[in-house]
Amino acid sequence: MVGQQPPGRITLWGTEVFVAAAEEGTLSAAARRLGASVSAVSQQLSALEAALGAALLDRTARPLALTPAGEMFLRRARAMLAEAGAARAEIAARDLSALPLMRLGMIEDLEADVTPRLLSEMAGELTRSRFQLETGPSHRLLGLLDARALDMVVAADPGQAADWMELHPLLTEPFLVAAPQGRLDRAGDVLAQLMALPFVQYTQRHQMGRQIAEHLARHDLRPAGRFELDSYNAILAMVAGGAGWTILTPLGLLHARRFRTEVDVLPLPLAPLSRRIALIARAGVLGDMPLRMADRLRPLLRDLVVEAAVGRQPWLQDALRVL
Repeated sequence: MVGQQPPGRITLWGTEVFVAAAEEGTLSAAARRLGASVSAVSQQLSALEAALGAALLDRTARPLALTPAGEMFLRRARAMLAEAGAARAEIAARDLSALPLMRLGMIEDLEADVTPRLLSEMAGELTRSRFQLETGPSHRLLGLLDARALDMVVAADPGQAADWMELHPLLTEPFLVAAPQGRLDRAGDVLAQLMALPFVQYTQRHQMGRQIAEHLARHDLRPAGRFELDSYNAILAMVAGGAGWTILTPLGLLHARRFRTEVDVLPLPLAPLSRRIALIARAGVLGDMPLRMADRLRPLLRDLVVEAAVGRQPWLQDALRVL
């Protein structure tokens, strides 16, 4: 039949599906990562297993478990995809306007304002490209970049960059306090007042939450609280409702803008804490595209993030800045 995959043939698409399923742990998560249907992912896995003559995944396990044959093939599969990606990038680097697919990861903090503007601008340059966008926490985006499932990510600087990373700093932002409106006497001991209130914590499953927790521990501060959430909107909704206070960044406040007029925003009443946002790609793979992307992002961050935040909280002037 025309278009039917010949039996016994290992395809790059089938290999990519297998790697995604092995790394994500479920077929549905692999399908979301690849932008495919669950049935298509399942069919590709079955075809690959038939071509190899061995089961690669135990589909009855939750999460999916590699069989002995799957463990052997995973290393080879990653190498195959790495070579294919390198070839694709080498060819694309000759004419990036002809790049067929640009896979970009962006932290959720930027998805409402900066990301749409960036994609519109890049679409004018990469006229023949299709864009695939993944939003999520920094650690997930960096994992997808490491697995070659994304081409570039905008995420929190991991601190110690791996050898394979090309890193372009974009923005440094301070951590700040959001408290229930009118609850604090700013002329008094703000820290003591905060410690008397419940703490609504950003989840320590993410890098930012761990950074906050470690900073508090260094100052021997252990605020009482029962809530650890991974949503800026949910955190600020609770703060606005009087459930407690929190620590977040200007980007987090921008992301949950619907609540920003319902909370009081103050500088962190202890030693400053900040994080850096960067554009990260695989070194030497996309030519000067990461540099050009970073150059496009900086004025957007200045206009949409820095100027907007400093206009509301002038004390952010020196701490929140484009790099």
